[in-house]
Amino acid sequence: MPEITIVIGGRSFEVACQEGEEHYLQSAAKTLDDEAQVLSDQVGRMPEARMLLMAGLMLADKTASFEDKVNQLQGQLNECEAELEGLHNMAPPPPERVEIPVIPASVTDTLAELAARAESLAASVEEKAAG
Repeated sequence: MPEITIVIGGRSFEVACQEGEEHYLQSAAKTLDDEAQVLSDQVGRMPEARMLLMAGLMLADKTASFEDKVNQLQGQLNECEAELEGLHNMAPPPPERVEIPVIPASVTDTLAELAARAESLAASVEEKAAG
């Protein structure tokens, strides 16, 4: 089991940890040291036990605040998931009726007749012009 030295509040501590956990321990020690430094800057020198207790309490307070925020966000997420589930289970809206106009056959027949007359007139005019 490796032993490493951590520094908190200007004081050194020898701490053992599991193999491969050294980085996590150093990171945690730095977080605690940052809190201890805030205390030291505000209060000055204090007994080691009191400094560690106060720094730990400050971190616990921050952790509780984060946990409250996480719980609030989890509640909002649960509400959104429930709403989404409701939308998934909702019946689809009825299809929209779209009417496409249809040209009556009589109009089509009349237009065809007019086109035939126009072609006949054009052919007559061409014959008279050529002849």
